[in-house]
Amino acid sequence: MSKKRHRRVGSVKAELLKKSREAALAGVQIFNNPNITFKAESYVVLMTIAWTYLLHAYYRDEKIEYRYFNQHGQRRVFDKTKYGAHKHWELERCLNDNASPIDKDTTNNLRFLIGLRHEIEHQMTTRIDDLLSARFQACCLNYNRYIKKLFGNDAGIDKHLAFSLQFSTIGYEQKDMLVDHPELPTHIQGYIQSFDQAMSDNEYASECYAYRILFVPKTANRKGQADRVIEFVKSDSPLAEKANTEYAVIKETEKKKFLPTQIVQMMHDEGFPHFNMHHHTSLWKNRDAKKSAKGLGVNVAGKYWHWYASWVGIVRQHCKDNSEKYL
Repeated sequence: MSKKRHRRVGSVKAELLKKSREAALAGVQIFNNPNITFKAESYVVLMTIAWTYLLHAYYRDEKIEYRYFNQHGQRRVFDKTKYGAHKHWELERCLNDNASPIDKDTTNNLRFLIGLRHEIEHQMTTRIDDLLSARFQACCLNYNRYIKKLFGNDAGIDKHLAFSLQFSTIGYEQKDMLVDHPELPTHIQGYIQSFDQAMSDNEYASECYAYRILFVPKTANRKGQADRVIEFVKSDSPLAEKANTEYAVIKETEKKKFLPTQIVQMMHDEGFPHFNMHHHTSLWKNRDAKKSAKGLGVNVAGKYWHWYASWVGIVRQHCKDNSEKYL
């Protein structure tokens, strides 16, 4: 390769890395901004761009063609946009390539975000920031790890970021947010549950897929001992082993299921005595709620349909919205 050509390749790679880092930083800063409500949507789009440019830089460095083309004999004919620009691989295509340097668990995290972006790009969403923050955190940590691994420690973004402070406490009730917020669009609920259920237990538990932290209130005994809100311990330490056993009670191993008669009775107990089985049946049929992709219930033994708590939340909201009919 000529010196001129080598300089041009290096220049393009440097520009790709610069844009990649800026997109990642912008995504994290927007997500941490308390004045912005369009957080998750912005984060997903910007991190998708960041990872795409990162992999473009890697493939360019490895001399792997990442533009779409058709082979005609010895000649490549590149696909172009209407205005003549080359069509480069999108993130999913980058991950699908055999030369992808990204491990399986990190790839799972990115595939989840790609699918989520497809679900939200044309529809407004509500309250998914807290629900998906563990996966967003994993995506950020994965990005920083890979940009340093592939392009050196100086390329990392960790030195530009700090932990975000919040005014609300972290409570046990947050694990049930998906259930407690039936206003979350059903297509988002269905996508999340379907994606998770398709994974193995080990894949789902990987911190590269979702970075989950157990917070334990701690009272310091000595000055200087409580300078950090979060304390990290080694995974093989006695404290970590204790946390994985004694605190494992907060991990749900089986989703709670409800029969239709139970749901109708629950609505009666909550003050909607005129809500009956016919209303329930009409509601799930109108919403096509038994569609497997929505993840709102399950057919047990091929005979009885059981509903998950997420469907109970939808029924409850329906009763509240039509209270004059069911009171």
